Amino acid sequence: MPLYEHVFISRQDLSNTQAEGLIEHFSTVLADNGGKVVESEYWGVKTMAFKINKNRKGHYAFLRSDAPAGAVHEMERLMRLHDDVMRVLTIKVDEHQEGPSVQMQKREERGDRRERR
Repeated sequence: MPLYEHVFISRQDLSNTQAEGLIEHFSTVLADNGGKVVESEYWGVKTMAFKINKNRKGHYAFLRSDAPAGAVHEMERLMRLHDDVMRVLTIKVDEHQEGPSVQMQKREERGDRRERR
């Protein structure tokens, strides 16, 4: 099955448990349609670069999934209909990276950046 990575932003006025409940809800949507969530991460409340629906901050969540295209389309459809979800991004990848995502790594673990000019 194809591999996907999903990032979605939910409203800032949700509690942490409600935001993590959204992750579980959409994971079950994938599972009900023949897919599975390999890994999920809750990134917390972050400030956005611009306002979305009059919100300056949002709860960020990240999912790595192994699912057929129909399951991903159904999950995205339900995310767009859900009132608490503001934005959704889904990317098809060739393989999942091992370990935590870049957002969850400490700055020391990320590696050296290019030298500034």
